[in-house]
Amino acid sequence: MEIRAYSDIYLYTAQNNLGHAADFAITSLDLEPDVFGNAFAVSSVSKQFSSGNPMYVVGINGCELAREVLKETHTAFDDTEDVMYLDKSPEYWAGWALAFYQWYSGRSFTEILAVMPLSRIIKMYPVYHEMDIIHFADEMDELMRKAIPDTRLKTRRINNQLSQSELASSSGVALRQIQLFEQRQRNINNAAAITLLRLSKALHCSIEELLEY
Repeated sequence: MEIRAYSDIYLYTAQNNLGHAADFAITSLDLEPDVFGNAFAVSSVSKQFSSGNPMYVVGINGCELAREVLKETHTAFDDTEDVMYLDKSPEYWAGWALAFYQWYSGRSFTEILAVMPLSRIIKMYPVYHEMDIIHFADEMDELMRKAIPDTRLKTRRINNQLSQSELASSSGVALRQIQLFEQRQRNINNAAAITLLRLSKALHCSIEELLEY
C-alpha cells in the first residue's frame, strides 16, 4: 500500500530544491552539515515540505528554502547571494537523496535525520551517487529498521500510554490482530481500510503514520 504526500510530478523539483538548499547552507553559508540538517528537521519548513505544500516543494528555490529554515530556527549565518552550481556536490546529492527517501518512505524528516544525520548521508555519496536511487532507499530502509525496531503501531500506542488491551477496547480492533501487527506476523499495510481508520482515530494520528515501509 503506497501513499505519497505529493505526486511524483513534483518529485524532481522537490529533490532539486532540497539539494540546492543543503549545498547552499553548507558550501556557501559555511554551516556544518548537521547544523543545517538539525535546523531543517525541527523546522515547520520540513513538515510543510514533506506534506507537499507547493510553496516549499516548487514555489521557492533552494537558497530561499535554506534561508527560511535558518531564520525560523534562529540559526546564525552570514548571508550571501544565491549560488546554485551546475556541478552537483556531495552536499547537493545528500539533500537530493534525502528528499527522495522522505517522499518514498513517508517517514518524517525528523525521524530520518535522527537516525541518519545529514553528515552521514553525505558520506554515502561515494558509494551511492552513481547508483539508482532505489539502492540508497533500500539501504536507508535497513538502517531505519535497525535503529527503530518497533513497529509504528507499537510506538504510537506506547506514546499514547495505552496497553494493547486498551487500544483494542478504544479502537474496536481485535486484541489478537493488534498483537500480530506489532509482532510483524501480519502486515499492517495489508489491513482493511476500516481497521486502519479505527486505529488511527484511537491513536490520534493519520493512517499513513501507522504504515510500515
